[in-house]
Amino acid sequence: MNIPEDLHYSTDHEWIGTVGDRLRVGITDYAQDALGDVVFVDLPGESTVVEAGGVLGEVESTKSVSEIYAPVAGEVVAVNRALADAPETLNEDPYGEGWICEIVPSDPSTIEALLDAGAYRQLTAG
Repeated sequence: MNIPEDLHYSTDHEWIGTVGDRLRVGITDYAQDALGDVVFVDLPGESTVVEAGGVLGEVESTKSVSEIYAPVAGEVVAVNRALADAPETLNEDPYGEGWICEIVPSDPSTIEALLDAGAYRQLTAG
């Protein structure tokens, strides 16, 4: 399982990377593997204000429908519209082209409360 060292992780299996003053959010390799083949992604709207732990959208796969949760509070400022036409990108490249959205966090320091790669590795090993 791929767990990049330079990202932060939520216990709900979202990853968070820093892009300037924004936080890019996606689902982890562990999550996409558990979901199976992704067939639809319901993306959040731009300008949506989210609370940490709030629902960002949904991922539908051949196995189930799962919610995507905001790892931090803030405003959604960009969404990956390419997923509408190619939802399978979440399976193929979850840490690259399969990102979900970008959030400007209300408090950038909240990212430090998330899991680092080592802690996420321990979470998924058990």
